[in-house]
Amino acid sequence: MFAVHLLSFYFTKLQEDQIKKVDRYLYAMRLSNDQLVDISARFRLEMEKGLSSESNAAASVKMLPTHVYSTPDGSERGEFLALDLGGSKFKVLQVKVSDNGKRNVQMESETYPIPEEIMNGKGSELFEHVAESLKAFLQKHDNKQKRKPLGLTFSFPCAQSKINEAVLLSWSKNFKARGVQGANVVQSLRDAMKEVGGVDVDILAIVNDTVGTMMTCGYDDHNCEVGVIIGTGTNACYMEEMRHIDMVEGDEGRMCINTEWGAFGDDGVLDDFITDFDREIDAASVNPGKQLFEKMISGMYMGELVRLILLKMAKKGLLFNGQVTDDLRTKGKFQTSYICLIEQYKSGLENTRDILTQLGLNPSEDDCIAVQHVCTIVSFRSANLVAAALAAILTRIRENKKLKTLRTTVGVDGTLYRTHPQYSKRLHKVVRYLVSDCHVRFVLSESGSAKGAAMVTAVAQRLAAQRQKVDDTLATFALDFTQLQEIKEKMHIELERGLKKETHSTASVKMLPTFVYRTPDGTERGKFLALDLGGTNFRVLVVKLRTGIRNSVRMYNKIYAIPLEIMQGTGEELFDHIVQCISDFLDYMGMKNTRLPLGFTFSFPCSQSGIDKGSLVSWTKGFKATDCEGTDVVDMLREAIKRRNEFDLDIVALVNDTVGTMMTCAYEDPKCQIGLIAGTGSNVCYMEEMKNIEFLDGDEGQMCINTEWGGFGENDNIEDIRTRYDREVDEGSLNVGKQRFEKMTSGMYLGEIVRQILIDLTRQGLLFRGRITERLKTKGIFETKFLSQIESDRLALLQVRSVLQHLGLDSTCDDSIIVKEVCGAVSRRAAQLCGAGMAAVVDKIREDRGLDHLEITVGVDGTLYKLHPHFSTILKDTVRQLAPKCKVDFILSEDGSGKGAALITAVARQHNGDKQDVR
Repeated sequence: MFAVHLLSFYFTKLQEDQIKKVDRYLYAMRLSNDQLVDISARFRLEMEKGLSSESNAAASVKMLPTHVYSTPDGSERGEFLALDLGGSKFKVLQVKVSDNGKRNVQMESETYPIPEEIMNGKGSELFEHVAESLKAFLQKHDNKQKRKPLGLTFSFPCAQSKINEAVLLSWSKNFKARGVQGANVVQSLRDAMKEVGGVDVDILAIVNDTVGTMMTCGYDDHNCEVGVIIGTGTNACYMEEMRHIDMVEGDEGRMCINTEWGAFGDDGVLDDFITDFDREIDAASVNPGKQLFEKMISGMYMGELVRLILLKMAKKGLLFNGQVTDDLRTKGKFQTSYICLIEQYKSGLENTRDILTQLGLNPSEDDCIAVQHVCTIVSFRSANLVAAALAAILTRIRENKKLKTLRTTVGVDGTLYRTHPQYSKRLHKVVRYLVSDCHVRFVLSESGSAKGAAMVTAVAQRLAAQRQKVDDTLATFALDFTQLQEIKEKMHIELERGLKKETHSTASVKMLPTFVYRTPDGTERGKFLALDLGGTNFRVLVVKLRTGIRNSVRMYNKIYAIPLEIMQGTGEELFDHIVQCISDFLDYMGMKNTRLPLGFTFSFPCSQSGIDKGSLVSWTKGFKATDCEGTDVVDMLREAIKRRNEFDLDIVALVNDTVGTMMTCAYEDPKCQIGLIAGTGSNVCYMEEMKNIEFLDGDEGQMCINTEWGGFGENDNIEDIRTRYDREVDEGSLNVGKQRFEKMTSGMYLGEIVRQILIDLTRQGLLFRGRITERLKTKGIFETKFLSQIESDRLALLQVRSVLQHLGLDSTCDDSIIVKEVCGAVSRRAAQLCGAGMAAVVDKIREDRGLDHLEITVGVDGTLYKLHPHFSTILKDTVRQLAPKCKVDFILSEDGSGKGAALITAVARQHNGDKQDVR
């Protein structure tokens, strides 16, 4: 027993001695964790250089755009051809993809050799050989389908300007075919197919084998957004944010970037990690000074690297008793496949002896242990280097997504990764150490990169079909100049009809008189109470105007909620609630015993017969209180004050919020004679010539007209531009058939239009993987404020996804792009329609005044105008185009409904001391 233990100890000691000997000799190849972190950081910098247009030309890591914008989502289907060219053999496949719920893929394939003389001959002969093989495949498989789509996997560095165009940058993997570098590979293959004849295919996509691997794995795992090849060569690709890719136009979405990481270090950035053995490998290669990272990693060079190490150790007497054979001296004799056999867990030492014997050597047990450890160090360094670069990619993806923890999948292919018994475990372990904040799943590509080419083609075809459907849907919201001109003219007609006595009652644009005869002149003064009712909140304010000083206004206010049951209860309950709020405010301000003049901002259509008399025409904005329509709202307020019997108020003016906005802005700019609301509702008022208001007495001076243009279209004159989504929103509203223009332009409805479109696109399978969630079915979920957030230029798609997730909508990057486009189409149309309406108003004013050119200011209020990133710009541009003879300035109202009510009240009291009529 003692003898057995002694023998075991001796053998273990022998192993330790041999391992230490190799470790000392190859110390430069053994990379510490700190060194790997350093290499990873260097690769991050090289990635950024490659993505930047300023430094790309000099970057060693080229970060090539692939124009692949999406990974598979499982809905792809059809028949495709795939051609995989990247080594001494190439493969042709016929791939059938179905989405019958099982994501079924059927493949037939043939492999064809490429003779060495063709690899190193003329480029035209190479592509003709490929075309002839493709023709033979089509004939053998009795392919009767005309014009089959084909995806080409081309595993060499290429610059792509389109998904189906690629210019070869340089050959690798012993290819040297002449006349191809700098040429469009796809066109070269097309020319060859034309020369050969009988090959009727449509090349839709050309991809790198790395991209093919990512797409193959992405079909089965939708989290796959990285592809890695570790075989004859090595490379990686990943999905990058478009906003970071300088070489490609556009900021929306993502694109797969082919890193071409094999060239990492070509600029000297890895010189301190490159050993003398690596330099010797490089010097003897077909491309000295190029692909240095690949030469330290890939299967093409690993066996040769081990041979050089063994040769040098033998010459120094460290192996084989100094014996050196011809085979050991011969380049290429030690294959990378030997390393895989040598590192087998149980049979490794036996395999080592057999391989060394084949090389003419007579190895001892010590030699076998040492050779095995050499192979381990070389292969472990390879896995470590891949892990360091991959960690940089994963960290970048995580930071792009602004996540604390990333869950993602890496698709992997390559003979070294597949066949080496320890490689994958080592790689996974080091990656997880370097990026502990990333949960990474590694998936082996089952069908290689050729299937991936078919998947890229399938995705390209799917995206093109989906793009067409989305474009067709959004095209219904696009308005050209002619259509906008027609809307302007129709609005002009309706403005005129609303002013004429015989057509006023039937006009869709009601043109309501406000009995406000002038704008402020800056002399207004005093203390006023103002009420503001126009939405789910109600405000009470005290406004102090200082005499003779423009812009000198002080306000105190309190906001009160209007519960839904009050909004849609009885009129008496609504006005009692309003008075209760006023009572609370007066207590709060200590003004219960002060009888202040009051201006009542009532932001609903009213027919006024005096400055303090107005009957509600119809409720809007979700209000439905009974017994109000057709009734004087000032009288209802007075009656409610009497019922409470706690205080008295001098109600001087009934004010529309649009008029209040105009008056507020006119207080600052005397040229302001138009008010615009673009918020929850949509409306315009302007100063009209009294002589044009046929249903009122008097021809002198002006009066502000509240157009109530939200009703434009109620006589069916804009049905040609209304979409089915507008009609769905209208049918789901409280006032079906009413306020049609407002329902196309105001914040209360735009979000709901977007929701209807999203439901339709989801139903067609174009969004949210075809799943219509309960949240998406919920009316009102898509508030208009989300349009403003989603369309912000500062908002990355990641944040758009965050908004959608807040709404319970689990979106992909592609979904986010489409949602943003939908929001843009809806809000753009709204702004254009408002612009066309405004153009009609300013042109009418100019014509009525007999001017060749009009300069006028519009006072604006409303959250849509204020908060939406593009609404105001589009509106102004539309006015400029449709009313070229008018110079229109727009100024924002600071508090139109509060300050405006006080100003109207002040103007009314000031004029001849008549509290009932400004005139």
